Amino acid sequence: MKPLRIALAQLAPRLGVLEENLARHSALLAEARAAGAGLVVFPELGLTGYQLQDLAAEVAIRRDDPRLMGLAAETAGLSAIVSFVEEADDHRLFIAAALLEDGEVRFLHRKLFLPTYGLFDERRFFAAGDRLRTVESRLGVRLGIAICEDFWHMAVPETLALDGAQVLINVSSSPGRDLAAINEVGLGTAVSWRTLMRTYAQLTTSFTIFCNRVGMDETISFWGGSEVVSPSGETLFTAPLFDEGLYLVDVELGDVRRERIGLPLLRDERPELHLRELRRILAERTETTLEVASEPPAGHRSKPKARTAKSKTQGRKPKAR
Repeated sequence: MKPLRIALAQLAPRLGVLEENLARHSALLAEARAAGAGLVVFPELGLTGYQLQDLAAEVAIRRDDPRLMGLAAETAGLSAIVSFVEEADDHRLFIAAALLEDGEVRFLHRKLFLPTYGLFDERRFFAAGDRLRTVESRLGVRLGIAICEDFWHMAVPETLALDGAQVLINVSSSPGRDLAAINEVGLGTAVSWRTLMRTYAQLTTSFTIFCNRVGMDETISFWGGSEVVSPSGETLFTAPLFDEGLYLVDVELGDVRRERIGLPLLRDERPELHLRELRRILAERTETTLEVASEPPAGHRSKPKARTAKSKTQGRKPKAR
């Protein structure tokens, strides 16, 4: 199997300017093809920008939108992952990532976990996805696609790997936080993401690809640092922090086979055990919830039980006559 050249499009999309971002994606696809790339990965909401809030409905597109199909038409002999706001048939809005291949929208992943802590408020504007699947690609391997926060939940990479993924891809709009000189790169967010990607690569014996954006959305800064990690956990490439660019990385897909034979962690996983214990945990949680719901509120005084009045003679021996 010949090496796969991956192009990481670490770009700075313009907030809410869909047409301009589409043109930028088109230009980068052409540049990646000219450089011999087989897979091009764009960041989360690369077609729209991240901090959309009430703009989300204005830039939302459907899966069969002619503009998305036009971008797909530029992927002949190429695989690309792009991210945008998807409008479903029932008009719910999702943060989505699509696999475009050979002129088609081959697959769509909807973000599963929407953060609502710190500076994040995604659940206010978007619905959460409810399916997690891998997809067979023209590259000869199965891909597992996730979006940013999805990878902060361990079940996502594990499930994708058990479903056959050999390459795990996370597209992200991760803001730069926790600036501190004590961290190895002076940015706590970058250290956390690098730890996650190396750990998931080793535990699932898969390639992991992380594509993060750069630039600013209003007052939020995004740090880039896109990466490719081998199935052994070795970092093959790390893009510069905060710099926009198209970065090329060559990988040997055969490394997955070699690593999984030598370290058969996935073979030894026991999903049936996991499923059984999850069912137990869910049952116990449900039972606890029902018990709490049935308890009277704090400070509530229950009424005394009604008692049946007894006659004066009840329970006494009758007098002799």
